[in-house]
Amino acid sequence: MTAVIEPTTQTWTLAQEIRAWAERTPDAVSMRAKRFGIWQDITWADYADQLDLVGHACLALGMQPGDRVAVHSENRPEWLFADAGITAARGITVGLYPTNPAPEVGYLLADSGARILIAEDQEQVDKALLIEAECPDLEWIVFLDNRGVTTMDHPKLMPWQAFIDRGRVHREAHPHALKDLGATAQPDDVVTLVYTSGTTGPPKGAMLTNANVQFASNVIANGGGLYEPPPNPSDVLLSYLPLCHVAERAVTTWTNAVSGAVVHFAESIDTVTINLREVQPTLFFAVPRIWEKLKAGVEVRMSAASFLKKLNYRIWMGVGKGIADSMLANGGKHTLWSRIRYAFGYVFLYRALRERIGMSKVRSATSAAAPISPEVLYFFFTMGVVINELYGMTENSAVATSNRACRIKLGTVGEPHPDVELKLADGTNEILTRHPGSFAGYWNRPDATAETLDSDGWLHTGDVGEWVDGTHIKIVDRIKDIIITAGGKNISPSELENALKASPFIREAMVVGDQQPYLVALIGIEEDTVGGWAQSKRIAYSTYRDLSEREEVLQLVQGIIAGVNERTARVENIRKFRMITKALDHEDGDLTATQKVKRSALAKSLAALIDDMYSGRDELPGGDQSKIIAVTTAEV
Repeated sequence: MTAVIEPTTQTWTLAQEIRAWAERTPDAVSMRAKRFGIWQDITWADYADQLDLVGHACLALGMQPGDRVAVHSENRPEWLFADAGITAARGITVGLYPTNPAPEVGYLLADSGARILIAEDQEQVDKALLIEAECPDLEWIVFLDNRGVTTMDHPKLMPWQAFIDRGRVHREAHPHALKDLGATAQPDDVVTLVYTSGTTGPPKGAMLTNANVQFASNVIANGGGLYEPPPNPSDVLLSYLPLCHVAERAVTTWTNAVSGAVVHFAESIDTVTINLREVQPTLFFAVPRIWEKLKAGVEVRMSAASFLKKLNYRIWMGVGKGIADSMLANGGKHTLWSRIRYAFGYVFLYRALRERIGMSKVRSATSAAAPISPEVLYFFFTMGVVINELYGMTENSAVATSNRACRIKLGTVGEPHPDVELKLADGTNEILTRHPGSFAGYWNRPDATAETLDSDGWLHTGDVGEWVDGTHIKIVDRIKDIIITAGGKNISPSELENALKASPFIREAMVVGDQQPYLVALIGIEEDTVGGWAQSKRIAYSTYRDLSEREEVLQLVQGIIAGVNERTARVENIRKFRMITKALDHEDGDLTATQKVKRSALAKSLAALIDDMYSGRDELPGGDQSKIIAVTTAEV
């Protein structure tokens, strides 16, 4: 008699996926991290074992289903072990940005009610101890790096190894506890709180469930337009953006778990360019700031090259523009003639250039999290690196649209993924999405939830969009960021800001002008490129502020703005600018952790600069386009 096999009804979980890889290919590599300068392998068997130990350790410390555990660390294997282990025990992971200052750490821990904090090192432990009194729910602070912490005498502190040892003891005593809990998991269990960046107010914790993560992971695993063909165990990833951000969680943790692609952890955000060259990923995701930095690096390097190298670069990048134009006219596909030209260019330039920036093996490059200048995308197109811009947000599990292979439209964020409903709201053109990845709401914020997720299940993104050819979506701007001039003209500041940041000399640009007669801009320079330019011109300077205020640099910026003004309607012209004389930083409250400008915060902190432009005083370092100095971008 043949046995009847009952279909499984067990809820999908992240831990389930990882354990499946461990059963199928226990000795295969799941991730790599550097130790003492050497890449160390971590197998799927290692990964599954560590997540089990973390889960049991949480249970040993009294964690109950639904309890929150915070992780405050740079990207490293323990982040993934913790995330998977916490959720395996039906807990909720709360990610904190490594750059969060102590007051923000206090707010996030208190708001989430986290019982356990996993902190990376002394820096993060110090922050936690500063605000401990404000977090009555916090019972344990587990630290990963012993240096400087082991001498501290505090009852809540526990080394990572001691934490793992507790998990091992608990597993020996209760071998089935974790898997029994996993068997009771439900699709609507909240598995993570992803706090929004807080550009206009205190961060809100978006609740993502097992079902949300499963949907997003399925889009990734099965292609869905994001990766074609879908990712697999031969693919290589580089993890470097904060894992508490939903996009990095999707392209690192979830992609790794559902596809088997091997994660490599960058040593730090500052070593990304070095690690890119070492790893040469096949799948690479970056925010616009990273792509802008890579572009600036190439341009600066070539500006200092020999005459013959410069000539070779100009010739083949010129050929590359023809190839890019041909491909873009064909949806991103090569024609026979463009492929032949690219083959020659690959020999003389593109291969070396791509190896230099870590893109020699990339088969899918993506950009998201903020608008990116089409000029930047076009630059990489010319060397054969096709960057697919995509769109998603925390509240829809990072899944909405993407440019698909062979159907690319530059300047758009692509087409809706399969099973994603998308429409533009009547009157406002706000982008609305609806799909199984839509979040469960904001943690303890039913009022904010109701404003974002309506009764019909439509997620109100806050972004203004427009259809391109009826198939692709273009992001115009955030609704709250649209400038309405005194003359009643609606202007998208992000388009102007991206045009300015396409220059290798400009790092930050914020266009201002709401209810004003004309537009002005706050400009922050890219210190490395402007510094190199200044040295080539024999311009002496001492500090970032000094460099920003040099007359020659003001003329440089003036010329860049003039070039942007020439390409825009008169009403969109930037009349005046002032220099931001310090590098903007997340810890100072100027930027979000994903390097987006906090517009309202910056408008307050730099109010004197804005007032100087509209008051007519014109006393602070900057420029007036009505008194433009004849300097062109080509000349600089």
